[in-house]
Amino acid sequence: MAEESYRKEFTKGIFKYNPMFVLVLGICPSLAVTTSVKNGLAMGGAATFVLICSNFIISIVRSSIPKEIRIPCFIVIIAAFVTMVELLMKAYLPPELNASLGIFIPLIVVNCIIMYRAESFAYKNKPLASVLDGAGLGLGWTMSLCIVSSIREILGAGTLFGLKVSESYQPASVMIMAPGAFIVLGLLLGFMNWRKLRKSKQSMKAFMKHD
Repeated sequence: MAEESYRKEFTKGIFKYNPMFVLVLGICPSLAVTTSVKNGLAMGGAATFVLICSNFIISIVRSSIPKEIRIPCFIVIIAAFVTMVELLMKAYLPPELNASLGIFIPLIVVNCIIMYRAESFAYKNKPLASVLDGAGLGLGWTMSLCIVSSIREILGAGTLFGLKVSESYQPASVMIMAPGAFIVLGLLLGFMNWRKLRKSKQSMKAFMKHD
């Protein structure tokens, strides 16, 4: 029973509570950094690291954090891990990738996904469940970033991971600009909502038929 519960804690962030496509959180960095898959992976990896670590620490010390000052305490804990990941990225990732991500790595400190999980889950649950929650939400957001960035990179630059996909394809440069980000995200959100509505109607029909 415990294994099933832990599995649900992990998978809910990938599908049921996907940060971008279901909860519609973290949209600003999602639109800004998804010009290439490399950017999406780096941003998602950084946020996942911070989510897991901050959830774990907040869950451990939650009984020692006064309710009245919990938000400032969350920010201090999150900021410590953001500083770690920023220094590691600057040390080991290519300078052009760090330049592409720019201010959005330090802004993970106030990323609504991380603050949301700290407040609504890690502050109220045990460490293992909090780690699985952070890992699932982080993976779900990383997958979403990769989907959006792969579409934008292929259509807007004619490449994937920097490799040309076709010699004859003429890229639509608007797709790697701000309007392209809104177009891709809007279409994907529309598709997800249509799929959810369709599934709901099918479930209702099956229920009525059974009844």
